[in-house]
Amino acid sequence: MPTVLLVEDTQKLAQVIIRELEAQNYHVLYAGDGLTALRLYEEEKPDIVILDWMLPGLDGLEVLRRIHQNAMTPVLMLTARSEEVDRVLSLEMGADDCLTKPFSMRELIARVHVLLRRVEKMQQIARADQIDSEQNVLHYGPLSLDPQAHMVILDGGEIELSPNEFETLHLLLRSPGRTFSRSYLQETIWKTAYHEGDRSVDNAMLRIRKKIGPLSAKIETVRSIGYRLRREGK
Repeated sequence: MPTVLLVEDTQKLAQVIIRELEAQNYHVLYAGDGLTALRLYEEEKPDIVILDWMLPGLDGLEVLRRIHQNAMTPVLMLTARSEEVDRVLSLEMGADDCLTKPFSMRELIARVHVLLRRVEKMQQIARADQIDSEQNVLHYGPLSLDPQAHMVILDGGEIELSPNEFETLHLLLRSPGRTFSRSYLQETIWKTAYHEGDRSVDNAMLRIRKKIGPLSAKIETVRSIGYRLRREGK
């Protein structure tokens, strides 16, 4: 039974949403203000957050920012502000979806379903990426990576990589030819939500390319998506 944290200060609307979610077999936690929402979030670790923009005290955008500092929990923003710029701002701040009031309960439930399926799919992919990958030494031309020793060797010399750089290179070496999106890399390696314009992945790739020198061109940038390691021989 997935757990939903509903943060909405309008009691009548909250009651309707809670009733509809519970009818779909969701376990619902409720907060009427931002501070209570953050406390419940830390205590209960919900699977998804439905978050109103306009809240007393701490507003929805600040709650969103704090939630996504160290977690990837999907957040569906509710807003009475119909201007496109406000919806865009919500998404740029890290909301996974945005729903403008008034809305139908059917649409709300559908969007919750979609967000939870998206998270489940990403978790399945991440688990699959870990299968049979912890023990094997990987080789790519003159480069080798040993997960057990946490060591990368290029032309007989060891390369010093940060933990995130090591995990990123490890992921690329396990799947040459596969394109990894920036959001997938951010959420899988950094364990934080990806925000449009975040340069963490790009900066790490720049450092990795510098450190692997002659093989740097083998890490290809896929425009508007992410990165892939070119298959050997290409």
